[in-house]
Amino acid sequence: MTSVEILYVGGPTSLITLGGVRLLTDPTFDAPGEYDLGSRTLVKKTGPAVRASDLAPVDAVLLSHDQHPDNLDTTGRTFLESAPVVLSTASAYDRIGAPVRALPSWEHTEVGGVRVTAVPALHGPKGSEPLVGEVTGFVLSGAGLPKVYASGDNADLDVVREIADREGPFDVAVLFAGAARTPVVPDAPLTLTSERAAEAAVILGARHVVPLHFEHWAHFTQDGPTLTKAFAEAGLTDRLHLPEPGETVRL
Repeated sequence: MTSVEILYVGGPTSLITLGGVRLLTDPTFDAPGEYDLGSRTLVKKTGPAVRASDLAPVDAVLLSHDQHPDNLDTTGRTFLESAPVVLSTASAYDRIGAPVRALPSWEHTEVGGVRVTAVPALHGPKGSEPLVGEVTGFVLSGAGLPKVYASGDNADLDVVREIADREGPFDVAVLFAGAARTPVVPDAPLTLTSERAAEAAVILGARHVVPLHFEHWAHFTQDGPTLTKAFAEAGLTDRLHLPEPGETVRL
């Protein structure tokens, strides 16, 4: 079976290379700084380990959502202009237009030899959609290729179960973690906790887990050490691949 390579850029941004096809997740390339969103301020603490110019060209961008700067920042928006296609939500298309293409949940498209299927994501607890907006995840598959799940900012294990039932099991799960919290939804995390990430690995039947979006922003309440601890306590240490910024994980 062909391998998959995941270059960790920082935050939610990675370059997934599968069957020679280069897919970039949630482009964030700005330097550290503050983003004033009215009811809250998001603070970026660390810049990317790889420059946007060093990643081009890509075959597609997998954009989980566009409405939050920790998933699509100013430089990331500029990067979209050079991408042949950006797969995302209908609301992202409404706000950005081309080259964004809306891909509804459970529909798929081909990028090179890779089938990209959109899957649901819930960016917080049930009922938070009007506050946090529309988000999507992705499943990557193809003949002779590992099956990869990229979660986007999903916090809900029932969503994970639905994806596992319809698309699993998976060779690799790229899970956005960090237990993000902001005043928009003050009483619940907006992304997976470390413990839920470990549980998601089991639900998905994932042989390998590569976490993203667990550091580099001040609103994350968990980090790499909590992921390591949670996976160890679940007996899943051998599944966890915790990358350093700029590192390529080969699976």
